[in-house]
Amino acid sequence: MASIVNDPGGRRRILFVGDDDRRKAIRLGKIDRKTAEVVARHVEALVTFRSCGRPVPRETTVWLEGVGPKVRNRLVAVGLVEPVHRLTINEYLDMWLAGKKAAGHKPTSMRAWKQTSTAIQGQFGKKLLSTVTHADGESFRAAMQNRDLRDTTVHKRLGHARQMLEDAVRLGHLEVNPWRHVRHRGGDPSDRRRYVTVDEVEKVIENCPSIHWRLLVALSRFGGLRVPSEAFLLRRTDLDWKRGRLRVPSPKTEGKGKPVRVIPIFPLLRPYLEEAIKAAGDGNDYIFPEEWRQRANGDGGWGGVNMRTTLTKIVVRAGLKTWPRIWHALRSSCESDLAQSFPLATVVKWLGNTVGVAMRHYVDATDEAFDRALDWRPAKGSGAKSGAQTAQNPAQRGAARNRDDSQYSSQDQWPEGATRNTTTCDETLREGQRECMGIEPTESVVHTPRWF
Repeated sequence: MASIVNDPGGRRRILFVGDDDRRKAIRLGKIDRKTAEVVARHVEALVTFRSCGRPVPRETTVWLEGVGPKVRNRLVAVGLVEPVHRLTINEYLDMWLAGKKAAGHKPTSMRAWKQTSTAIQGQFGKKLLSTVTHADGESFRAAMQNRDLRDTTVHKRLGHARQMLEDAVRLGHLEVNPWRHVRHRGGDPSDRRRYVTVDEVEKVIENCPSIHWRLLVALSRFGGLRVPSEAFLLRRTDLDWKRGRLRVPSPKTEGKGKPVRVIPIFPLLRPYLEEAIKAAGDGNDYIFPEEWRQRANGDGGWGGVNMRTTLTKIVVRAGLKTWPRIWHALRSSCESDLAQSFPLATVVKWLGNTVGVAMRHYVDATDEAFDRALDWRPAKGSGAKSGAQTAQNPAQRGAARNRDDSQYSSQDQWPEGATRNTTTCDETLREGQRECMGIEPTESVVHTPRWF
């Protein structure tokens, strides 16, 4: 039984006999009699649980969850409840990173999360996770701005921080995410984007020290491959010379169910592939040297390969001024060129991104497009529809020149010997587009001559 003892000055304490048969006391300080009786009732339930093993009543469990730290510490001191370890930010983030690593996330992702974790731990030290507030998030954002980090970097790291705290809510360490409303507007990626012309790339290739370096630059600028992750995984069996196609392994998108993609062997890329294959001989499976791939075996993954330094030296040797994001600029320049001649939906399939990502981070209007626009006029009386058709026809004619098929407009005569059936022009156009994109038509589709 737990009894209440009145001490001088309005103070109260609870006496009880513990499971070790020793009398113990819990000092409550100045509280009213009714509150002391509530505490005594819960203490008695806890004593019964400790001595007899009877389940703790739900009412007592709820009371323990809401009791203040002062009373709980006194219950811990007399052995009625177990101490609750309250995680610090350092402990939680270390545990969170260890969980992500055990889950098999890629080294590049781990490195980005580690940068955010280090910044948070460096600012808040041993602060308890449960005491993190919205104001702390704003302080973290201000600290990154004071370090003159780019808006894109601040935006990305805040996103990582919100993800970490959201997982703390999911795991039961927090009730709500205190940083869920801490935001920062991302910067304009085009500020660091630079279109690299074909002439510039050819100068760079001329100054490359080896066949493999020439191929590496060509794959990035003329094929749009990610360097080094996609280029270094290329095998001889990925080349289909007969069909003019290259199978590209894509480690970045394999987690999204897209481990590979197929691109054309573009005319500007073909000679460098042929040169590298001829020099490699028949004994090598991979196109690039084994020692280059070995650099990715460390904790940094593909980010630890560091091909940027050598390329920077090559660009300077070619008499050019280096540009930001030196490898990414080659890939984005390739996508900008392709977007001028092919539907963007097809281009993003080739380069392994999405239309939204391509428009924000890759595709720019080239100088050639601006030059063509100086002579462009919409067709009279046709409005926006005719303007769109006018812009589309040059791309279609350019695609037709790369095929043996002729191209016809809706007003042209049908080829001699072809029979025009009841299928409408729009249906014929859609069927031909599906055939060009490699989509298998259903049996109900009426096959007609390709005339576009």
